[in-house]
Amino acid sequence: MENESHYHSKKDRIFVRGITGSYNLKDELVRLRALPRVRKGREIKLIDGPQAYSRHYVEPKDGITQTFHLHLEEYGPGGKSQKHGHVNEAAFYILDGHGYEIHDGIRYDWKAGDVAIVHNNCVHQHFNADSEKPARALVIKTKPMFLFMNMLFQKTVESRSSDPAPGGEGFEARNLEDDFNHPK
Repeated sequence: MENESHYHSKKDRIFVRGITGSYNLKDELVRLRALPRVRKGREIKLIDGPQAYSRHYVEPKDGITQTFHLHLEEYGPGGKSQKHGHVNEAAFYILDGHGYEIHDGIRYDWKAGDVAIVHNNCVHQHFNADSEKPARALVIKTKPMFLFMNMLFQKTVESRSSDPAPGGEGFEARNLEDDFNHPK
């Protein structure tokens, strides 16, 4: 599968960029100002799958930011994420669909327009409750800052499934759309 990377299971990710060589604010500002200020969504592919896909817009390895991570999660019909925990908080702004979270054994339902907050040190998992349509969430987190401060705890309790959810067979992530407005 071309998009298969199981990003969240990889151990060789870059969470905090190294600052090497001569460093001064003037050089860093020149470097930052030379970087693109707009990243085109259609140029960043959704990876992982087949139940949960990710599109990473901003993360430290890109050199655009050091302490901030922004990505989109797309859950296929009936799909779910890995079950995991980490020391940092995260906010999931639900763009479309409906589903729920399980945080430390407690269920929290959500729908488009809601924000789901994952608290520090919470074991959690994200679920799309619709067996026919996908759901999307924009995820905002300061995980790189926590890691920079040596707050390293993260654990996968249950990995992402490599099989589609019932009803999600044949689902393909929305990589090629031209209109990112999400109708009701």
